[in-house]
Amino acid sequence: MERTRIVQVASGTQLVNAHLQAHYEVLRLWEQPDPQGYLAENGKQVRGLVTTAGHGLRNEWLDSLPDLGVVSSFGVGYDTIDAGELKKRGVQLGNTPDVLNDCVADLAVCLLLGSARQLVRGDRYVRDGRWPTEGAFPLAQSVSGKNVGIVGLGGIGSAVARRMAGFDCEIRYHNRKPRDDTPYTFEPSLAALAQWADYLVLTCVGGPSTHHLINREILLALGPKGTVVNVSRGTVIDEEALTQLLLEDKLGFAALDVFENEPEVPAALREHERVTLMPHAASATVETRLKMSQRVIDNLDRFFETGEVISRVV
Repeated sequence: MERTRIVQVASGTQLVNAHLQAHYEVLRLWEQPDPQGYLAENGKQVRGLVTTAGHGLRNEWLDSLPDLGVVSSFGVGYDTIDAGELKKRGVQLGNTPDVLNDCVADLAVCLLLGSARQLVRGDRYVRDGRWPTEGAFPLAQSVSGKNVGIVGLGGIGSAVARRMAGFDCEIRYHNRKPRDDTPYTFEPSLAALAQWADYLVLTCVGGPSTHHLINREILLALGPKGTVVNVSRGTVIDEEALTQLLLEDKLGFAALDVFENEPEVPAALREHERVTLMPHAASATVETRLKMSQRVIDNLDRFFETGEVISRVV
């Protein structure tokens, strides 16, 4: 039986790789020194493409893939994939939302708590042997009962809100439009939300629509006692403004899982005591990566079975 031809942009998880090899004719694009030339020569009859949020999809490849019907991407974000162009060409795009909401929300809360209680700094204080000679560790911040502002109340933002409500925090949120299915207060002004919040948690989408949404004005509104927590995309924050305001003591704390030019992180952020860092690992647990891998597989298989992916973007 002839197998359906697909392109795999980058090597995936063991589960994804094994399934694709067992069920499809796979063109392994990451092994090609000239991907564009390879697709021009081999792209006909390719009906599916598998990629990741990090590797994305280049528009110039699409003209060499005239039979493409579906793109299945590992990850929630699709700012590296031109969804509008795919829609114009009648190509469905599937991603892996929902299955990672809880995991990303867990890390957002972990970053918030770790920043507030200075967990990483305290760990170093003990490991470096400073406790016996320098005495009591400096006072940290309380979290319970504080104001938490969430930017982007989707699946992940809602999961963060539920967790922070468990700390008796008041929750408000900023979206493009209010939701009528949530108990939390909508704040139409992002600046007003930042001014009100003790902790501003970013769970919005990436891409042009949110590029530098959190700019100098918003960070100044958050102020010298405020904390920004980012588990969305590095481009959502103006990183230069963030760094400068931290150095000027005009912003309190930053807890960051994502950065503008990953994996490069400015030295000023790496060395600042009021910055807590993670290497873009919000969904990086064994359990969640298995679920994401399965959704990549299921999106692809379901499209060829029924003509419709499970988690459809366009």
